[in-house]
Amino acid sequence: MSARANRPKVLLVTPTYDERDNLEPFVTSTLDTLPHAHVLVVDDASPDGTGDLADTLAARDPRVRVMHRSGKLGLGSAYLDAFRWALSEGYDRIFEMDTDLSHDPRYLPQMLDALDDGAGLVIGSRNVPGGGVEGWGPGRHILSKGGSLYSRTLLGLPIRDLTSGYKGFRRETLEALDLGAVQSEGYAFQIELTYRAIRRGFRVDEVPIVFVDRRAGESKMSRRVFTEAVVMVPRLRLAALLGRL
Repeated sequence: MSARANRPKVLLVTPTYDERDNLEPFVTSTLDTLPHAHVLVVDDASPDGTGDLADTLAARDPRVRVMHRSGKLGLGSAYLDAFRWALSEGYDRIFEMDTDLSHDPRYLPQMLDALDDGAGLVIGSRNVPGGGVEGWGPGRHILSKGGSLYSRTLLGLPIRDLTSGYKGFRRETLEALDLGAVQSEGYAFQIELTYRAIRRGFRVDEVPIVFVDRRAGESKMSRRVFTEAVVMVPRLRLAALLGRL
């Protein structure tokens, strides 16, 4: 059997809502980095025509797939729909990435190597040596690092960057996570998936990345997303203590 036939099937998932200006550069850069991968664009009926552009890109390149959803249903549910689809289509390695170009694809080969080496989950981490952030003000730094410290402390985890949205999973990890029980969105969603993976006994690696703030479009960060994370973390801890997680 050829090496190509033995190679894991890789999917890069990117949820979109009004990301028309960023989508084509994102698709081009990720597929230039991992030419054997596929990209799944999960569009929540973007008013700016992101979904239409995604269809155009898919017609041009068979490595691009598109999932259209009926409205703005949320980041967490977009990833869950994508994960279910990825598992049904036989993908072996599934990555989460933001379309806004803040997640540099140059880290993908190292993250993929970590999964191939046995990690169940790999996190593109801003908070380990070699990682960092460009373009944030002091308030955003405090919010991100404070949220990660708060979550690490309450959940008793060694992970330095629990709120990172740049992640890669082995299919075995997603199959074990009980996706139907995941209810979080935003930052809380990222925290919950990592906590569930660790609770299931999977190895979690952190690969240092430099996160670059978006250059086009608007941030999806909101007070509701932050509040959900604050409330959800103790709920996760309680569920674990009660044997429900």
